[in-house]
Amino acid sequence: MINCIFCKIINGELPAAFVYKDSEMVAFADINPKAPVHILVVPVIHFESLRDVDSRHEKILGKMMVKVKEIAEKQGISDGGYKIIINNGKGVGQLVFHLHVHILGGWKKSPGWQV
Repeated sequence: MINCIFCKIINGELPAAFVYKDSEMVAFADINPKAPVHILVVPVIHFESLRDVDSRHEKILGKMMVKVKEIAEKQGISDGGYKIIINNGKGVGQLVFHLHVHILGGWKKSPGWQV
C-alpha cells in the first residue's frame, strides 16, 4: 500500500524501534505510547483489519499471537499482566489501516500510568 505508514516502516522507508522482525511480521515500539510498554505487532502482508481476513491468514494470525506472548515475556510484562488490542475500523479508534496488535503493559513498573 503506497501511503500506509506501517508498510513504509516494514520497507525501511521510515524508522522504528524494532523489538522483532522476520519475513512475515515486525514488532516495534509505538511512537505515542498508551502504557509504559506499548508494542505494535504488524504482519508484513497488508490488509486493513480483521474484517479482511479469511482462512489464508490463519497461519500469520496464529504466529502473531505466539509472538505477542514471547514479546511480552522479553519486555518483562508477562508476569504483571498485559493487554492486547486489535482495533477494527475508524469507529473504534483504528488510526492506521493495516492490521496490527497493540501489546500494552508495564503498569506495575510505572504506577503513575492508568490502566
